[in-house]
Amino acid sequence: MKFTHLHVHTHYSLLDGLSKIDELLDYVKELGMDSVAITDHGVLYGAVEFYKAAKKRGIKPIIGTEAYVAIDDMALKRPNIDNKRHHLILLVKNETGYKNLVKLVTKAHLEGYYYKPRVDEKILAKYSDGLIALSACIQGKVPQLIIAGKYKEAKKAALKYQEIFGKDNFYLEVQHHPGIKEQAIANRPSCFV
Repeated sequence: MKFTHLHVHTHYSLLDGLSKIDELLDYVKELGMDSVAITDHGVLYGAVEFYKAAKKRGIKPIIGTEAYVAIDDMALKRPNIDNKRHHLILLVKNETGYKNLVKLVTKAHLEGYYYKPRVDEKILAKYSDGLIALSACIQGKVPQLIIAGKYKEAKKAALKYQEIFGKDNFYLEVQHHPGIKEQAIANRPSCFV
């Protein structure tokens, strides 16, 4: 069975990622994988380097980012409110998606920056074409609601993302982190039944 990592941070995710792109790609090749994504936090700093290095090794590069989504409007900068945010993985499907991801990351830095470069659901809807979204780690909106036991709200949030990105372009992310008890709660698919 083929497997592709779709949520990977490199050294371009400051204080969170460690992998250097060449080392990551060498390991992907060693494992016999033929594709991998990089999804650094809020940036695309490594995208060109990653793309070129992956192509050189015969690996399909999937460009993405782990976006920071504002709780409300990305332009708001209220202390102790707007410094909180959710994570959302955005992956490029095609050239349109790449252009839209570049626009989103740029706007997050120029218009939504408050502690972190943020987008909001309104701008995601505007630039969603050509992108695939994943619900992200336990800092994502959907996982946070599941962890809080708010299953109806979690389902509503997932359906909202499905509406924004399209039926076949939003997926719930499942991660395995045995040391994080909340992760097992977030992985429960039964809450959507």
